[in-house]
Amino acid sequence: MQTEYRRGKNVTIYPFAKIVHNGTNFSVDDYSQIDDFVFINAGKMCKIGRFTHISSFSSIIGGGEFVLDDFAGLSAGCRIVTGSDDFNGGFLSNPTVPMKYKNVVLDRVTIGKHAILGTNVIVLPGVVIGEGVTVGAGCVVTKDLAPWGIYLGSTARRVGERDRSGVLAREAQLLADTFPES
Repeated sequence: MQTEYRRGKNVTIYPFAKIVHNGTNFSVDDYSQIDDFVFINAGKMCKIGRFTHISSFSSIIGGGEFVLDDFAGLSAGCRIVTGSDDFNGGFLSNPTVPMKYKNVVLDRVTIGKHAILGTNVIVLPGVVIGEGVTVGAGCVVTKDLAPWGIYLGSTARRVGERDRSGVLAREAQLLADTFPES
């Protein structure tokens, strides 16, 4: 990690925040605050606007792009995911598996001006949260949210089956490629 990046005036980044960047893919603008125990992996690009706040135990991960517009905020424990393994199809997943065996989706997450995300909100790749939106605690945001709305609720339900045979075939191929003598 490099220490050089675009940093506005009167920015507070507390000492136990962890920001991983390459020096050009991260910026934080004037009068913004990033609390202790925030983890940011800037991925392709992470732009944090003016007068924003990212509260403790929040994370921005995934390798894609992230924009937090002016006057917006993330409450404690928010998870912003800009990239993820696509679990559809017969692919393996997790960071220890080489890319050729995985199906990774990288995208952009944009949180508009004056938007506020409640405690433990999860935002998935490709989502645009419109200007002025409020998202209640514990919501999982999987699609765009129209400006100035108040959004609540989250329900997990079974919607399909994973490709068992495809996953197991890729596992066998990875093991054969990695340990040819076995």
